[in-house]
Amino acid sequence: MSRPEGGWPEIAGDPRFFVRTGPHSLAAVAEVVGAEQPSATLMLSGVAPLQTAGPTEISFLDNPKYTAALAETAAGAVLVHPDMASRVPAGTVAIQTPRPYLAWARAAALFHPPAPTCPGVHPSAVVSAASQVDSSAEVGPLAVIGDGAEIGPRCRIGAAAVIGDGVIVGPDCRIGAHASLSHALLGARVTIYPGVRIGQDGFGFAIADEGFCSVPQLGRVVLEDDVEVGANTTIDRGSLHDTVIGAGSRLDNLVQIGHNVRLGRGCVIAALVGISGSTILEDNVMVGGQAGFNGHIRVGRGARIGPQTGVISDVAAGAELLGSPAMPVREFFRQIATLRRLARKPKASGEAQETD
Repeated sequence: MSRPEGGWPEIAGDPRFFVRTGPHSLAAVAEVVGAEQPSATLMLSGVAPLQTAGPTEISFLDNPKYTAALAETAAGAVLVHPDMASRVPAGTVAIQTPRPYLAWARAAALFHPPAPTCPGVHPSAVVSAASQVDSSAEVGPLAVIGDGAEIGPRCRIGAAAVIGDGVIVGPDCRIGAHASLSHALLGARVTIYPGVRIGQDGFGFAIADEGFCSVPQLGRVVLEDDVEVGANTTIDRGSLHDTVIGAGSRLDNLVQIGHNVRLGRGCVIAALVGISGSTILEDNVMVGGQAGFNGHIRVGRGARIGPQTGVISDVAAGAELLGSPAMPVREFFRQIATLRRLARKPKASGEAQETD
């Protein structure tokens, strides 16, 4: 199909790429998101942003920055916080919820659920006779499954993915195209995006007189239930202990996890973060993009690490850090403010002036 004059129109949930269900009634959507049933009756065909939604589509407002778009929307219904309900234009139904973005996630999933697996093994896949692949699993073209590997019920193994010898993939996992897994144990509902590398040797070596001597990496990688690992992320296996990613944790694209690292439950790691070997992040730690962590340190439960922060020592539970080296957020901004004042300070009388 050639590019249309004026460019491609914006389509949320383009049917070329996304499964679509519906239409769904307004009442059904309200039930799914846990909102009070509206008095209006309406059939909704899909989801769309405020700016482009039509009278049979549902949208949402979570960020007040887009209040102006709410006033102009033609959406049939909008998910909004009760404080914003009065700003919903006439002709649009307000579905009130204290957490609009969470409600939006559930509504969007109603219209666009994950594509179902297509059970079976593609003829071009290479599957060891010594592996166990559940009959309900889908194995894509050119995928490789090694000796002793186990693929659980309803899993999807993407094109050209490699599941190494002995790897266990629990039920309802999704392994993206060109991902490779070795020395790994996966729980249930784990999602591995394309290009991920899991289980390779950690960066471990001793220094000998004649050069470097690699240390055998004898641990594994354990991904607990409901973990998601973003595209092109790498997770090294442990040297002696396991590298562990706790249940429900989310790793963005291009994250590096070193050997023996342990993430607790519900951690969130943004893109381009690097975590050095044997560092421990306790439960519910959140890390901004491009942050870096020294090895052999502990970050306490619920800590918040800002983007580009350099963490070189232990972090207390609940701490909020920025800067490199890392420091409390208030101290960081105090230093920035001080530097700005010094930069603006006029030169003292008689002080030498720079010349070209």
